[in-house]
Amino acid sequence: MLNKKKLRLIALNQQGLLKSDSFGRGKAATLRAIEHIAYVQIDTISVVERAHHHVLRSRVANYQPKFLDQLIAERKVFEYWFHAAAWLPMQDYRFALPRMNAIKSGEHHWTQNSDIALRKNIMDRVKQEGPLKSRDFEDTRTGNKEWWDWKPAKHALEQLFMQGELMVSRRDGFQKVYDLPERILPADIDTSEPTIAEYASHLIDVNLRAHGFLTNKMITYLRKGQALRDAVKEELLCRIDAKVLTTVNLKSGTLIYITNEMLESKAPRSSTSVRILSPFDNAVIQRDRGRYVFDFDYQIECYVPAEKRQFGYFCLPILYRDRLVGRLDCKAHRKDKVFEIKSAHIEQKVDDRFPAAMDAELRRFSEFNQCDEIIGERKW
Repeated sequence: MLNKKKLRLIALNQQGLLKSDSFGRGKAATLRAIEHIAYVQIDTISVVERAHHHVLRSRVANYQPKFLDQLIAERKVFEYWFHAAAWLPMQDYRFALPRMNAIKSGEHHWTQNSDIALRKNIMDRVKQEGPLKSRDFEDTRTGNKEWWDWKPAKHALEQLFMQGELMVSRRDGFQKVYDLPERILPADIDTSEPTIAEYASHLIDVNLRAHGFLTNKMITYLRKGQALRDAVKEELLCRIDAKVLTTVNLKSGTLIYITNEMLESKAPRSSTSVRILSPFDNAVIQRDRGRYVFDFDYQIECYVPAEKRQFGYFCLPILYRDRLVGRLDCKAHRKDKVFEIKSAHIEQKVDDRFPAAMDAELRRFSEFNQCDEIIGERKW
């Protein structure tokens, strides 16, 4: 039997959000979390701690940013693209190859830069000089340039990165440091490109592991190509015929795929702790999934014109028990060590344990953001 509450509990449990130590503690737990949820999105916004650190902090109780830095240095994770820029398990490297090769062949386009000579010069320099950043290449343009107006070398570096001819060896601050794949990839990593059937099977597997159920949209989210969609459909039908997967129609009209084992299992237990989530958290990044699983319509509003915002520039979803109960608009003033609550919106009914649990999470989250003092009205 699958009701909405059980579906929520399954989804949260598979995401490692029901317990503070689902993956354990420390650097090893950080790697287990990344491998289990398949990717951790990178984002440039720094109103609070950046998305990749925030997502991992929500799953590893004693998480520290140095854990991720160490895993990058140890070549246990690599940077590329999932549905957006992300840190990915190194063991999944070969499943990044379809996108890399599609961009390299021109099947998919990345930038409009077509300066082949510049790309060759960059490759020659990286081979000879070792890891380089965009700033290591001179910008010969004149006149005023906007922050978003990448210089030609940056376009070329990103094209080479997306084609797989360069990899990101690390970041200095938020600056990418590029190097050759042969200097980064461990010797035992499989570098054979998967077939379309293998790729479809991989996407099904990682989504089942990360969420406990599937929809067609979840599997191919922001991925192009009818061939992939056909391969996914064929693999799903094969697993249904083999009685590995079954389908369930939710009251919302959404068709989900779930394993028989998960369907028949007892629902996980929720906790009374609160988690303040990142807008880019794997559990909430797909807006329609938030609606049919959590009855929660979430949209990050930093990309919405100020006059049209309902909740604030960078509202964070609030998770309590098995529900997304509201959102918190806040900002970490790290220089002053002050964590500011701009507004709080509690939209679901909560019990009398919630205020204390919210206060405790807010203190932890403030400390994670290197802040000692919390200001602003706490309306919960």
